[in-house]
Amino acid sequence: MRIGLHDAEAEFSHSKTKFPNYALMKISAWHKSQGDTVEWWEPLMAYDRVYSSKVFDFTPENPYLPPDTIKGGTGYGLFTELAPEIDAMFPDYGVYPDCDYAIGYITRGCPNHCRWCGVPKKEGDIHPYRTWRDLVRPDTDKLVLMDNNILACQYGIEQLTDMVGSRYRIDLNQGMDARLVTPEIADILSKIKWISYIRFSCDQMSQIDPVLNACRLLLEKGIKPYKLFIYLLVTKDLEDAEKRVESLKRLQGITIYAQAERNELIGIRPNKEQLNFAQRYIYGGCWRSETWTQYKSRHRF
Repeated sequence: MRIGLHDAEAEFSHSKTKFPNYALMKISAWHKSQGDTVEWWEPLMAYDRVYSSKVFDFTPENPYLPPDTIKGGTGYGLFTELAPEIDAMFPDYGVYPDCDYAIGYITRGCPNHCRWCGVPKKEGDIHPYRTWRDLVRPDTDKLVLMDNNILACQYGIEQLTDMVGSRYRIDLNQGMDARLVTPEIADILSKIKWISYIRFSCDQMSQIDPVLNACRLLLEKGIKPYKLFIYLLVTKDLEDAEKRVESLKRLQGITIYAQAERNELIGIRPNKEQLNFAQRYIYGGCWRSETWTQYKSRHRF
């Protein structure tokens, strides 16, 4: 069989190095194990089967995909998943030759039910999925984990502990829940080798004190604020977002990445002011020297 793969996000990525699609790599590995030919889908070519994966629901649809394309990923809906025999495959990194790190999950699911997140609906409560040793590649010492709430599960904590002293460097790219950081957890995190940042989320005011406390515990273990990366959800309540940013300024040297709330499935789309806050005020670095109120006044809006 001739198999065509379509990475919906890759079509619109401006980056030279695209983040690999986990599902497509597993699909490729499975089909190659069956003796099939796998390549990236081209509109003018004929295929026996085409797979399209889309992570974000706001990613535009490609109108040229065949009508019988097998579509999956949260961008197409919350309830599509790989067949067990495909999910069990080790990813085929050959389809993303520029990727010099391993990716994967140690846990799946999340016990929280935040209104902006579909993970519990799609994956259920948090549960073990793989060991970190199942995920690493022999040709690189880098591992990017995509777990949504790895600290909410003892299994996840045990896996992180097991990584201490290994040759591998990791990145938890979804942001950890600072409310779960105890002195013991801070000690584990301080001993892990990180690719770049230690990431936390701060999506609501109730997370401010836990984030500050987690950073204090890490500082006691020698982790400076410049090693910390904070995801900040920006809802239409920009006064709330501004208060969170002003509180986080106490951690001099941290990095903040703001995300305007968007959930196409339930009709939530960011307005212009949210986008200005996230893309200009935060991403542009203006938050370090002025408040959002001052920024608005300076730009007369």
